[in-house]
Amino acid sequence: MTQTGAFPAAGVSPADGSATGGFPAQPTSAWPVSAPAGPAPHSGPPHLVQHPQQPAAGRGRSGVLALVIAVVLLVVVGVQAAFIIRLESRLDKAEKAATAAKTTDETRLKALEDRADKLEAKTGGNLDAAAVAESVRPSVFRVTTKYATGTSFALGKAPSGGGTNLITNYHVVQEAYEKGERDVSIERTNQRFPAKIIEAHPDKDLALLHTDEEFARLVPAAQVPKVGEPVLVVGAPLGLEDTVTTGVVSAFRSMSGEDLMQFDAAINPGNSGGPVFNAKKEVVGVATLKAREAEGIGLAIPISVVCQTISIC
Repeated sequence: MTQTGAFPAAGVSPADGSATGGFPAQPTSAWPVSAPAGPAPHSGPPHLVQHPQQPAAGRGRSGVLALVIAVVLLVVVGVQAAFIIRLESRLDKAEKAATAAKTTDETRLKALEDRADKLEAKTGGNLDAAAVAESVRPSVFRVTTKYATGTSFALGKAPSGGGTNLITNYHVVQEAYEKGERDVSIERTNQRFPAKIIEAHPDKDLALLHTDEEFARLVPAAQVPKVGEPVLVVGAPLGLEDTVTTGVVSAFRSMSGEDLMQFDAAINPGNSGGPVFNAKKEVVGVATLKAREAEGIGLAIPISVVCQTISIC
């Protein structure tokens, strides 16, 4: 049955697809299944653009990277700490080893010194006359006054006012000193230097001279030499400066209440006031007398007496 004056039924069209007196039927209760192609129209004003939010995944990657860096730093710090601890341990071991080695060396050195002392005690010391003479002669001088000639030598500590103090026998300068004369001359290697008598000790047969010149000073021996120990004498016998003789300590004597050291090194007039040395180049006495009718009997004032009498040592 055909209705006139009305639209065709929804969804129904002629078999040939032609219209039959009206518009094609359209569904009235549904939207299209897909949105039309192209950008959706903006509902707001056309000049505003909405930015999308930062994705959460980016923040997650930054956190992981920071954690990795922190772990790496902790590992580096740990490695450095372990290295420092190991280094300190090695240094501690090295210090202990060095201390042990030093102690061992000191022990060995002490043992060698003890052996050397024992050997020296047995042999009386080995005196190298050439070495001793070469070392000490620059400090030994011929001393002259208008009346006598003898020997003097620089000894002990430096004077507070400079220059050099020298020791000689009192009897070498006695005549000049008793006449009120204080000027003397000291000579060596064709050089002459002025000096003065500043102390006199007739009871000990000692005198102290002073010169403004600077000379190397000899060292007094700290120990008394033993009988049989070798000695060396430097002096100016008969005015012949730099004369060297050698011998041994023969004995210790007491004469007129004075202690003297006897030795057999040759001495003669002019040796008076000259130094007697041991093998260590130390002064052990001051040559002062010799036997007139015999050879090889000389006497010296022990250096300990000199140091007790004159403040020079």
